[in-house]
Amino acid sequence: MKKTLMLGVALAALAVASPASAQLKFAPGEDARFTWSNYEDLKKVDLKGETLSIFGPWRGEDEALVRSVLDYFSTATGVTINYSSSENYEQQIVIDTQAGSPPNIAVLPQPGLIQDLASKGLLVPLADADAAFVKDNYGAGQSWVDLGTYTDKDGAKKFFAFPYKADLKSLVWYVPENFEEAGYEVPETWEEMMALSDQIVEDGGVPWCIGLGSGGATGWPATDWVEDIMLRTQTPDVYDKWTTNAIPFNDPAVVNALQVFADIATNDKMVDGGKAAVAATDFRDSPKGLFGIPPKCYMHRQASFISSFFPEGTVLGEDADFFYLPPMEAHADLGNPVLGGGTLFSITKDSKAARAFIDFLKMPLAHEIWMAQSGFLTPLKTAKPEVYANEALKKQGEILVNASTFRFDGSDLMPGKIGAGAFWTGMIDLVGGKSAEAVATDIQKSWDAIK
Repeated sequence: MKKTLMLGVALAALAVASPASAQLKFAPGEDARFTWSNYEDLKKVDLKGETLSIFGPWRGEDEALVRSVLDYFSTATGVTINYSSSENYEQQIVIDTQAGSPPNIAVLPQPGLIQDLASKGLLVPLADADAAFVKDNYGAGQSWVDLGTYTDKDGAKKFFAFPYKADLKSLVWYVPENFEEAGYEVPETWEEMMALSDQIVEDGGVPWCIGLGSGGATGWPATDWVEDIMLRTQTPDVYDKWTTNAIPFNDPAVVNALQVFADIATNDKMVDGGKAAVAATDFRDSPKGLFGIPPKCYMHRQASFISSFFPEGTVLGEDADFFYLPPMEAHADLGNPVLGGGTLFSITKDSKAARAFIDFLKMPLAHEIWMAQSGFLTPLKTAKPEVYANEALKKQGEILVNASTFRFDGSDLMPGKIGAGAFWTGMIDLVGGKSAEAVATDIQKSWDAIK
């Protein structure tokens, strides 16, 4: 979420709570793509006279989209929904819960904050059946269960956070016409991807565009590279230990991931503009090389949001497309890991309506209403993929539901001084020529200095 805020996506804050408008986006039954049987089931839940307060991160256009989902729950059950947000919602939810005046439901994109609230007894445990549902019905289900589970000092585990909207980072963007003209094929393994990179160099081209510039947040795009490499070279538990400092940053596993990235980013033949341009190029400008004539690069690894910075009029699936950042043959046992983010619903003040709403999130309809509009991905396997608003979202959704492992952005799980500090600056040092071992040791020293 820290990175989302630093991407400059400014959304208007909602000043006061207000009830859902109950103006249904789609009339029940009008579109056969939707699972309308869910709506009929919802109508059997009587919540008339009850009020459900929900506090979440969505503002501006996203607020309108989430309200379109809330309207169906409100209209079917009779409950009054008060949705609110705040520019500083992470701090506000802590203040409200500690003051004893929380909403019924808090929607949070940070597993670390969820863990902190759970450790202080400020979240209400969800049912074991809720965790079982996620495990059985979500792509990489156990990963999502683990994200929402808190383990207390006695080893007891309780499930506190139900996953909903997901974000996808493990993507490589390319221009299909460029691949077709050069006779290149989309790689299915990391080894094939690197062989393609070598072939592009041999043919006189440049394989990659990489830009780490982002003002005061310069360096963060490289942390995503390293996190994706960690998931393709190490088991999920090693990744988890890394993000919590249970293994040091200069552990050989982490140093190896840094080196794999450095071997690409510091090779003048591999990146547009050479290694000197990597840190100097703004991340928003870096994909533009894909569209040069001739192309300045053929591939660009970045999350799904980067298409917002493509040239105006770019049609996804035609002018530009993407493929899943492939796994390594040498670590085939790790399956198809996915790096990303997401939002999770937690009950902060128990009520009949709050429990019913969690059950609503299990229904495909709760996902399909947003899927049919924009900017929504879900790992729920029972949601109909044909409902997605376009083929790009559908393809990204398929990557999510087929993931063997899902992990949140590692730097967002680390303390701010590391994940949004030493890790970022360390990546600039790395592409500047400092050794992977030295960079990792410097970052670990910063972690050790945290009291």
